Formats: sequence, C-alpha cells, structure tokens
Amino acid sequence: MTLNDANLDRYFKMASEARDKAYCPYSNHPVGAVVIDENGNAHAGCNISAAHYKGICAEGCAISHMIMAGGRQIKAVVVVGPSDEYLCTPCGDCRQRIREFATDETAIYSMWTDGRVGAIHTMEELLPMSFGPDHITIRKET
Repeated sequence: MTLNDANLDRYFKMASEARDKAYCPYSNHPVGAVVIDENGNAHAGCNISAAHYKGICAEGCAISHMIMAGGRQIKAVVVVGPSDEYLCTPCGDCRQRIREFATDETAIYSMWTDGRVGAIHTMEELLPMSFGPDHITIRKET
C-alpha cells in the first residue's frame, strides 16, 4: 500500500509522538511506529524497555494495538527512530511480527526525524525467504 503525502505526514506525526513517549532508559533508543490496518485505521506504538531486557519494540506495540482494535492485516508501516545518523528499520524480531500480518503489497516506510522518507521496503526485501502462516499445515487427527 503506497501512502499519499497527506497520509504519510499524518502517520509520521503519529509515529513521532509515539516515539516521544517511549520508555527506553537502558538503550536510550526511542522508536515510534504506526501500522495501518485493512480498514484504514492507524495504530501507534513505542518501544518499552524492561530491566530484564525483554521489552517490546515500537512495531510490536503498534501491532498489539491493531489486534486489540480488531485489525488483522497490515497494509503499511511507518517507523521513525531517534536520530538522523542512520535509518531506523524494523529489527529482525519485528520483521517476523510484521510478516505475520503483512501482504505482498505491505509497504514499510523508514523515516528520517524531519519527516523525509528514508526508504520504502517490501516484506520480501526486509525478510527474504520468510516463514509465515501460509507455511503451517494443520494436521487433522484420524
């Protein structure tokens, strides 16, 4: 799903506001994300660290909000990190979480802190040869 400029600006703002609420005293690496579901609803999330290092990333938080709101498919993702020193893309764990709900058309936008698009990726580019729900065969008892 390609986002138009007006929507991208809105989602960038939502992701930036979520990033500003991040709880990350250990990494000092705040990230905000927005996932857009199959109904066009946007769900924001931020990363939340924990002393035992099993926190949740911004994308996972946003996906949780989507699921709680009844969404089941991700049409697009917008991610913004803490600086412009490097582009913030979803981590490996989040790539797998996004894959669970993505389609071939899902676009993942990595944004610079000033709102410019740094990169747009497909799921295949971020997680080639991925394993997902379509690979699971449910065995029926005989």
